[in-house]
Amino acid sequence: MWKKIGLILLLVLSFGLSNINAANAAGLNDFVDTTDGYQFSYPNGWVQVKVSNGPDVVFHDIIEPSENISVVISPVPGGKSLVELGTPGEVGYKLGKNALAPEGSGRQAELVNAGQREVEGKQYYKLEYLITLPNQQKRHNLAIVSVSRGKLFTFNASVTDKRWSKVKRQMENSVNSFQVY
Repeated sequence: MWKKIGLILLLVLSFGLSNINAANAAGLNDFVDTTDGYQFSYPNGWVQVKVSNGPDVVFHDIIEPSENISVVISPVPGGKSLVELGTPGEVGYKLGKNALAPEGSGRQAELVNAGQREVEGKQYYKLEYLITLPNQQKRHNLAIVSVSRGKLFTFNASVTDKRWSKVKRQMENSVNSFQVY
């Protein structure tokens, strides 16, 4: 009888553990903004930071505060779709020039990679940049952009070049988790 109880307990525990959210198993926590209609996963050990007149939300690492992720929401002129705004390369170039390295900032943004994917009928462009700061330090930026309900959502992850190799996979998992609805 004890063997049966033990077997049942083992099966219940195994089933329960198999349902752990894949993001949580990868060291990520979930963030959901039901008001603005987006969600993503962010690394364990990161905290939300309140900002004014900037991104909708910002998280950063407690130990390495310069590592951060953010969501910026902007209006889309004329209610255009993401595809109508341009190809991944065109949108990536505009984002780099206007947001990541605007004129006079002293920063340079090199678009390293641009691709696209579709999730549940929504188009997403994934963009990768190498940013050179005025002091010649380099940062890696990964971004996902999508249009939903007449708004352009930009999810951005930024990490120093020195830490990139250590956190690249985690940042990619976080960026790939971003969804609008």
